[in-house]
Amino acid sequence: MTANAPHDERPIALIGLTGAGKSTVARELGERLGTVVADLDEMLEAEEGLTVAGLFARSGEAWFRRREGEILDQALAAGAGVIACGGGIVVDVVRRDALRRRCRVVWLEVPVEEAARRVEAEISSRPLLAGRDPRAVLEEMLGRRSPLYAEAAAVRVATAGKTPGEVADEIERALAQPS
Repeated sequence: MTANAPHDERPIALIGLTGAGKSTVARELGERLGTVVADLDEMLEAEEGLTVAGLFARSGEAWFRRREGEILDQALAAGAGVIACGGGIVVDVVRRDALRRRCRVVWLEVPVEEAARRVEAEISSRPLLAGRDPRAVLEEMLGRRSPLYAEAAAVRVATAGKTPGEVADEIERALAQPS
């Protein structure tokens, strides 16, 4: 940052495909920065008393996306410093706009093959992947969501083959650069 540039105190919001590492990297960043971490999926599960998969089954994706937006608003109001967003939060234009305006948005990019490998053991807890070919679903998701992630994000960080610490290092470096 330049000496005269104000420091951007907005929270860091991590977006990206399922399996990109948003939750893990958010915890790493929160610990480093000494700030509160909000994982939107975890918050929603705690409030509703059901897993994400259970919420999808009970109420559907449209309901889930609406509640996810409400949880984002709660996390921002509570002063979270790092936010791990659900992979589909960008599908709603209002949420994309809120993220862009109110956060420093980082797109954690992950190749489909890597994402599929990372989520392989937990497919049943990922409602949009359960019972389907994860690679095919992730490929289709990435095709639809890539332009939306790009629209929302100020920074992109590739995660394949990197530890959460290495990804956090890259995020910190990228956010320290003058805009």
